[in-house]
Amino acid sequence: MVNRLQQFGYRTTVEHARHYIDLQRVGGASVQEIRSRQLEFQRNVLTMQLAQEATLDPDETVFLDRALPDSLAYYRFLDLAPDPELLDALGRASYAKIFILDLLPLARDYARTEDPSAQRRIHELLVEVYGSLAAPIVHVPVLPPDDRVDFVLTHL
Repeated sequence: MVNRLQQFGYRTTVEHARHYIDLQRVGGASVQEIRSRQLEFQRNVLTMQLAQEATLDPDETVFLDRALPDSLAYYRFLDLAPDPELLDALGRASYAKIFILDLLPLARDYARTEDPSAQRRIHELLVEVYGSLAAPIVHVPVLPPDDRVDFVLTHL
């Protein structure tokens, strides 16, 4: 979705979990090794997300593939105690609008290894965490890719 928005000229961000996995794989680590150290993985992804969000201009429309609240949802999913830095950052984070995409069929690959049950649970946690924020939420239904983009753009 964010790739399509980028094609339309909107500024977007990368998914840091995938980016972190890619960087580690270049360094010789396997996905199994990376995933076996979940706390380290989550903290490193959080560090990347914090750095990125700190550089964003609040007056510019930017579509984030993932944001700080996603980290909290993943910490909860993995039964990890949330990092104090995450909780502090969430207390200061501000988003103009939140788009939650209804789930599509699971597309597993080297980085996305969850099964359908885990995918649903993570989605529930994302809805819960984002629902606790002050920003308005728009639920984006399952639609063909270009229709999803149109839906988001008409609800900006």
